[in-house]
Amino acid sequence: MIDRPRRLRQSPVMRAMVAETRVHPSQLILPVFVAEGATEPRPIASMPGVVQHTVDSVVEESRRAAEAGLGGVMLFGVPQHKDARGSGATDPGGILNVALGAVRDKVGDDVLVMADTCLDEFTDHGHCGVLDDRRRVDNDATLEIYAEMAVAQARAGAHVVGPSGMMDGQVGVIRTALDAAGFEDVVILAYAAKYASAFFGPFREAVQSSLQGDRRTYQQDPANIRESLREIDLDVAEGADMIMVKPAMSYLDVVAAAAERTTVPVAAYQVSGEYAMIEAAAAQGWIDRERTALEALVSIRRAGAQAILTYYALEAAGWLG
Repeated sequence: MIDRPRRLRQSPVMRAMVAETRVHPSQLILPVFVAEGATEPRPIASMPGVVQHTVDSVVEESRRAAEAGLGGVMLFGVPQHKDARGSGATDPGGILNVALGAVRDKVGDDVLVMADTCLDEFTDHGHCGVLDDRRRVDNDATLEIYAEMAVAQARAGAHVVGPSGMMDGQVGVIRTALDAAGFEDVVILAYAAKYASAFFGPFREAVQSSLQGDRRTYQQDPANIRESLREIDLDVAEGADMIMVKPAMSYLDVVAAAAERTTVPVAAYQVSGEYAMIEAAAAQGWIDRERTALEALVSIRRAGAQAILTYYALEAAGWLG
């Protein structure tokens, strides 16, 4: 007898029936940027098709996300004014908190309203935490601000807060603060394995980053995976409801290891550089844009991610039918 695996590939219907991995819109999260003072959406040159939104346009984008059946929208704020402490992050009148409230008022519980819980967009030095007198990121002083920021975001209407600064102990401090403020139901999506990656480049344009230096003292070394597993264990022990691997495509081994190791849901972020590379190659006619984008999303799901942050989320929902 000759084995003929090709029998199961002979038609679209057959391939669909035996497909081992599927992507559903409910597994996709759309990252969105909202800019203080913007009067109309502003294109982001390095991320074709992605914009800095106004409050009104981010509300409409979130409505479209809900109608498309997406799992969530992750909001990032772009303030007009920054300072060393990142004061706009905790200010109820700051752009991110205002946008969170407006989006929650519009979509209610039809889509998860998620908040980036980090200071890098709000600090004049561009780091994810406050600096000490030697210009080093002060881990414990930063934790106090993260706690305040997470409570402000929950109060504004966030279903999910996403601490992404890679500060030691951030999940435990945020969980304690949320519970003390009466937000026991707010979910923590912990960026447990976030690498100091070159793939973040276009994102820096998107949030008008003021970064001086780099983040290698607190984001992870791309050479390491056991370190990620340690970080995941620590975050889960501190109360993380979900964990994130970022970036996704060049770190699928980390996604797979995370999914095997932990019982909490694993998310992965198809970051700005990954998106930009697909867009640039497709614009040259070198690859098929839709097929490549969907193949990338399938690969992230196949590795074990239950949720994917992707700038293709709305389009992919349409492609997936």
